[in-house]
Amino acid sequence: MAKGKKHNTRVRQDDDGMVFSTQPGWAPSVNENDSTNSGSNGKQLLYVSLDRKQRAGKPVTLVEGYAGDAMHLLLLGKELKTVCGVGGAVKEGCILIQGDQRTRVIAALEEKGHQVKTKGG
Repeated sequence: MAKGKKHNTRVRQDDDGMVFSTQPGWAPSVNENDSTNSGSNGKQLLYVSLDRKQRAGKPVTLVEGYAGDAMHLLLLGKELKTVCGVGGAVKEGCILIQGDQRTRVIAALEEKGHQVKTKGG
């Protein structure tokens, strides 16, 4: 073993979802209105706009209004960047796509079942 590196045997490599309880008859509660369900996030109203403020005049397409899990927001942002073939980021609950990609973003979001409204001119 290399000097200074410890082998940690307590770290579980596979996440099998095992839950341990010492109480007899205990069962985990299942919440049907859980926000991690992607089906509940499918019919959201999202706002698409073009922004140039504080970006040296370069246009950025913004997608705002997503009310759901942050992981789903990151995955949606990644999918939109892939569809448009450009870069971008997810910051402060908004998806930023580089360039004027409003038509592609709107088409991709409507295909996923979201309601889309445009902001601005």
